[in-house]
Amino acid sequence: MKRTRAGVSVILAISLLLTACGNGSNEQASNQTANGNGVAGQPVQASTDGQKSGEAAATKTITYLDKEYTLPATTERIVMAGAVEAMEDAIVLGVNPVGAISFAGVFPPMFESITKNAVSIGEKTEPNFEAILGLKPDVILGSTKFKPEVSEKLESIAPTILYSHVSTNWESNLLLLGELAGKEKQAEEVIGQYKADLEDAKVKLADKLKDKKVVVIRVREGLMYVYPAGVYFNPILYHELGLHTPAEIQAAKAQEALPIEKFAEMNPDYVFLQFAAEENHDAPNALEEWKNNPIIKSSNAVKNGNVYINIVDPLAQGGTAYSKIAFLKAAVEQLSK
Repeated sequence: MKRTRAGVSVILAISLLLTACGNGSNEQASNQTANGNGVAGQPVQASTDGQKSGEAAATKTITYLDKEYTLPATTERIVMAGAVEAMEDAIVLGVNPVGAISFAGVFPPMFESITKNAVSIGEKTEPNFEAILGLKPDVILGSTKFKPEVSEKLESIAPTILYSHVSTNWESNLLLLGELAGKEKQAEEVIGQYKADLEDAKVKLADKLKDKKVVVIRVREGLMYVYPAGVYFNPILYHELGLHTPAEIQAAKAQEALPIEKFAEMNPDYVFLQFAAEENHDAPNALEEWKNNPIIKSSNAVKNGNVYINIVDPLAQGGTAYSKIAFLKAAVEQLSK
């Protein structure tokens, strides 16, 4: 009998405890509902929802070359790694990256206007990941030439966009940087002005250059190189100005060495020669040797005084807004004489 009474007492105690706990839970749910933090009978997710809303407000989505990227809402801290094209576009738009590519450890004069307060984040093909991490970038502009493992390391630091090195994407590139830097209108105006200048150039040069051979040659490691019609400065000459495309250019599949004998066969009427000391460490006298070569001297271009050396900075990539604007202006000045 005593055991039975004791058992009943225990059961009653447990029931009272459960009732008290239940009332506490109901009161908590009622309070949350009254405060707008939850709905009775449903799990409370106020903190999570608030966090999600904050995250959404702190990001933006942009589209570049048919791919979407989620970035911080403000992309003021831009690092340019590998994409010299991005650095050229930065000159045009007046964008100052916090980190940029150096050349043999320094920023060349060509990029002086945008690198006064920038930190070197390594060379074109060798980014310094620790330096980039230390800059806490909002976005990194890499290069489509990067190997996948390099891109993955950059992506682990900050949102990374691989900036195109293809000449035909120059407009998309400039508009991308304009959007990142809040200079979309300026980018559009630059593109419009270039197209207007191009139409004027066509009128000026149409008759003078008809059936003439015009070629761009780049001297690297002491050798002459030519590019396909759609690469380097060639799109300006052959696609936009509509000049005759020499057979050697038509046949080129990529950057290709041009033997001196092939140059003689081509016998161009106009030559734009680009020579950078940085690209000829092992052949510092290559330019003088080129000028003094008897075969070169016998070409139409040399005999008629139509060889133009470094009419734009020899480090210019060719297929960017900066390169196109500078080259078109300089080429028209020389070719219209």
